[in-house]
Amino acid sequence: MRHYFFLILTSLWLGAVMAATPNPDTWATETDHRFDDRPRDRAFDYPPWFKSSFLNLPLDIKASKAAGKMGIAVYFGQKNCAYCEKLLNINFGKRTDIVAYTQRYFDVIPVDIWGSLDVIAPDGTKLNEQSYADREKTQFTPSLIFYNTDGKEIFRIRGYYPPYTFRAALDYVTGGYYTREKFSEYLERASPPMVFDEGDLNENSIFSAPPYLLDRRAAAQKPLLVLFEQSDCHACNVLHSGALQDYALLNRLQNLEVVQLDLWSQTPLITPEGKTTDTQAWARALDIFYTPTLIFFNEYGQEIIRIDSTVQLYRFNRVLEYVESKAYQRYPLFQRWHRRQLQEENRQNP
Repeated sequence: MRHYFFLILTSLWLGAVMAATPNPDTWATETDHRFDDRPRDRAFDYPPWFKSSFLNLPLDIKASKAAGKMGIAVYFGQKNCAYCEKLLNINFGKRTDIVAYTQRYFDVIPVDIWGSLDVIAPDGTKLNEQSYADREKTQFTPSLIFYNTDGKEIFRIRGYYPPYTFRAALDYVTGGYYTREKFSEYLERASPPMVFDEGDLNENSIFSAPPYLLDRRAAAQKPLLVLFEQSDCHACNVLHSGALQDYALLNRLQNLEVVQLDLWSQTPLITPEGKTTDTQAWARALDIFYTPTLIFFNEYGQEIIRIDSTVQLYRFNRVLEYVESKAYQRYPLFQRWHRRQLQEENRQNP
């Protein structure tokens, strides 16, 4: 296998991340994407450094400005969420460098996506926690929205990112890069990809072979799942050695057309909208920055939902069920549907 390495790395944030890296054993634990993501049977305490707020966010923003910070970060979470536990215990717990960095620039304000407390949003709208989470289309927890001192959203995180990606996102925001480039562009510029030969991705018999004619302007027989991956990707390897080894999940995926694409390749394809392009250009148009990213499209080529953060078997299965059952037609927000499913399951199995 031939490797073509870039000789010059322009990554300013990478040096900061590596300088703050714990010892190898701790690093391996914190970056391990393998964990049981089924709902927990307990709630989690917020870190003591989260701001105690009356959820009048314009006032919180004003206070953050007075303290010389960039603004606020609203944390959307819920009880029993395994991914929230991961963020609170690792990124906002063991990683003291991330904690200090976040505190330096932002006040973090927690919101329960099922809560009923009154909220005044940064734009002055009055609503409750649940309505606020719904308005912001919180598909997965944890999610964070960063607001500047003018009350404008500057970036959001959907789901759990491992420490190195989370730290890069912080640098992207605090360095002001969000004002001139997408996060995907920032990551590519900061750490240009290594180019590998074709065929370096994990293989699976469920993947459709090229040519990739994904045009769905005329209704297709099956929904479409597109996996954007890249070579030398730990999270991709974990997905393939974990969830994509589960027999029941693989059997259910037979009900979809499943396509695996190399984020950096220039393999020609036709998109679900009927546009002729290549994989790299399409990934940039879709603003793909995390691998693996999973995007589900319906039979007409409309995006239903995407997972662009860490995903384990339970969440993968639930999203797949959401897509297969066409529950998105009744419940545009995955979290709404998922809660109804859990409530029904608890009634049937008290």
